[in-house]
Amino acid sequence: MSQRLVTWVDLGVSSYHEAWDLQRLLQGAKILPKLSDKSRSLKEVELDEVRERLLVSNPTFASLAQELPVEQDIMLLTQHQPVYTLGKSGDAAHLLLSEERLSSIDAEWVKSDRGGDITFHGPGQWTGYPILDLDHHGTDIHLYLRNLEQWMIDTASHFGVESGRIEGLTGTWVEDRKLCAFGVKCSRWVTMHGFALNVHTDLSYFDYIVPCGIKDKHVTSLSQEIGRHVEMNEVLDPLVSSMKAVFNVQVDLFHGQSAL
Repeated sequence: MSQRLVTWVDLGVSSYHEAWDLQRLLQGAKILPKLSDKSRSLKEVELDEVRERLLVSNPTFASLAQELPVEQDIMLLTQHQPVYTLGKSGDAAHLLLSEERLSSIDAEWVKSDRGGDITFHGPGQWTGYPILDLDHHGTDIHLYLRNLEQWMIDTASHFGVESGRIEGLTGTWVEDRKLCAFGVKCSRWVTMHGFALNVHTDLSYFDYIVPCGIKDKHVTSLSQEIGRHVEMNEVLDPLVSSMKAVFNVQVDLFHGQSAL
């Protein structure tokens, strides 16, 4: 396959809901040309509702959805304000706090439309949302998940961290400790949602859940594994270079910066 261009966008620290709406708009724009006239009209109505909501909650993200080149693949990178999210097949009992007590730890609770169970997003964690058209990367969701895992395995190796897979469990693992969690949604072979890579995340937040619904495993971070504080910016170049290698793509930074 020829190399695709991926436009890479750092959203900074963001609300989960607002980043989710941005993903909806970008995925929807990529899906529209694949739909029949009737389905396209219905999808456009749905996207108009999302756009109006985002114009109120985050006008910058609403403008971004209009500016990004949706004919290319897009990679959104962010750190979220503290939030627990539950996948569509997850078990709410894996949240070990009452929803009322969440405010005491300054965290939100969101039921998402991604795959997977419960996880945490917050500062010190890179959350990545690849908006990729798998028509150009292989129309196989299991292959896509394995590629996401390999991307994080290769990224961790830049820090001397040897990670891998556990059979039957999606994720990137250091022995029995999950370094990166994944949860995706795919429609008409266009992806959204993605990965959560712990860099220097406050891992105590995971004490309040059964992470990913797996009771006998633990959670870790790059900082914990190498015994020093890893800055978020230290991880950017390894993330970019590993994505290029695994997905056979070129990366362009948004706002007119040169291709990496």
